[in-house]
Amino acid sequence: MNLRQLIEKTRTYRRFDEKHAIDTATLVSLVDLARLSASGANRQPLKYILVNDPKQRPAVYSCLAWAGYLTTWEGPDPGERPTAYIIILGDKEISDSFGVDHGIAAQSIMLGATDAGLGGCIIASVKKEKLRAAMEIPREYEILLVLALGKPVEKVVLETIKNNDVKYWRDDSRVHHVPKRTLDEIILRK
Repeated sequence: MNLRQLIEKTRTYRRFDEKHAIDTATLVSLVDLARLSASGANRQPLKYILVNDPKQRPAVYSCLAWAGYLTTWEGPDPGERPTAYIIILGDKEISDSFGVDHGIAAQSIMLGATDAGLGGCIIASVKKEKLRAAMEIPREYEILLVLALGKPVEKVVLETIKNNDVKYWRDDSRVHHVPKRTLDEIILRK
């Protein structure tokens, strides 16, 4: 798979096969991709908590909001929930600003997950204090993102935006549609 194909295949997935476990070695290899990625001023202030224990996963799941545009959907049903999470933290003892480092790291992890036959969702809508308590995260770490990972069980298709409507939707077959702007719309000068 070339880079373009990998990026096209790396979609946001919110429903997974909960029978498909993700081992710790896979999570470590995904974080290693983030470690090798760019970091502002090379400060490398990010830290990670890996969660794949079935007993810990519900605590993380309960701290997340799912798919804001799908107003009648509260998140994946039992059996379709993520089987692993990577919590991305900013170490405030290294830096008081994390810039875009966590976005770069998250994308590197998601590309690696796709390459490994997995999928995921980058979640910024997190009940941070609840997650801090549930996972006993010390105060010197700022909670930046949670990556929900698993073996996807849904189809995601890209659409061209119509009427400037960026909201994703699901059809009656539970296919997830994601509108994207055209190149002509986003390139201002050639």
